[in-house]
Amino acid sequence: MPAVYSRPELASARAGWKRENKVVVFTNGCYDLLHPGHIRLLEQCRSMGDILILALNTDASVARYKGPHRPLIPQQERAEAALALNAVDAVTFFDEDTPRELIAEVLPDILVKGADWSHFVAGREEVEAAGGKVVLIPLEIGHSTTNIEKEILAR
Repeated sequence: MPAVYSRPELASARAGWKRENKVVVFTNGCYDLLHPGHIRLLEQCRSMGDILILALNTDASVARYKGPHRPLIPQQERAEAALALNAVDAVTFFDEDTPRELIAEVLPDILVKGADWSHFVAGREEVEAAGGKVVLIPLEIGHSTTNIEKEILAR
């Protein structure tokens, strides 16, 4: 059953999935104002494996990254929305500037990021060193939380 995991709970679940030979896919982001671009990316991620972990930036992390007016939706509500999607099996949070430490703990089989991050994929080295792979997915044009926010404010 989909759930929000603490780091220790996620590490334990990951060990179990590994014993069951489940392919674990990991992606991360703010996922503030869930939109069709997010949904399609998460569906693509889930199609690559048996379990999809979505690591969400905490509210404090989003504010540091996007500015003091963000997130628009609190982290627990972002997690609830993500878990309502069939594609997402597990949600966890990270407060650091990047999820590198979390990725190093989980060591997913497949690490996925949007192609807009091709210049830097946190955790790439750890995943590839453990025999996993990194996949970059092109973003859909026209889907952006920042652009949605701007459009709402302009109206």
